[in-house]
Amino acid sequence: MDLQEVGNTIEEELDDKDSVREIAIKSSREIVRLSSRAIMKMHRGENCSEEIKKVKDEVWHLRSLLLKEYPDIYYAGFVQNAMQEYVEAMLFYSVMHNRDWPTHKDLNVNATAYLMGCGDLVGELRREVLENLREENFERAEEYLKIMEEIYEMLLRFNYPSGLVPIKQKQDLARALVEKTRGEITIATMNRRLEKKLTEIGGK
Repeated sequence: MDLQEVGNTIEEELDDKDSVREIAIKSSREIVRLSSRAIMKMHRGENCSEEIKKVKDEVWHLRSLLLKEYPDIYYAGFVQNAMQEYVEAMLFYSVMHNRDWPTHKDLNVNATAYLMGCGDLVGELRREVLENLREENFERAEEYLKIMEEIYEMLLRFNYPSGLVPIKQKQDLARALVEKTRGEITIATMNRRLEKKLTEIGGK
């Protein structure tokens, strides 16, 4: 084989890889879109079963396309970001529907995407806490805060270099959100007790 033929072979391989990369980019965007839509629906108390089914299928197809032939594309930033969004949606779905907590193997994602998705879940749970405080459902708000705290404690276990697991920022943000949310629940609970006492005094 002469040099031109070698070049032709390499060009064909790279053309094929480039085509797969474009498909992966499109698929990753769809995973993010479906995950975000599912989360939005759950916050509104709407049925998101269609989005959950579609995003599971999309993740399965993307993994099937990349892992065997192009693992470097699968572990590229844009794909892993999509998997992170998928994890966030699936974990939130499990919380909102009182289902068992899925593992990273259950979701067919790697450990890093799973941990990053866990970190993002803290923010979604905080939104639920605030909504329940607005509705004066303090018990439910406390339940969500407990899950937030459990996630934060779990994330703290992973003290690895950022090149292995870039989780430090997620840990810091989770801590800040947990502390802020705990304070807001405390204030809301105290205000409720004060209002109750004032009502009792006024009724005497």
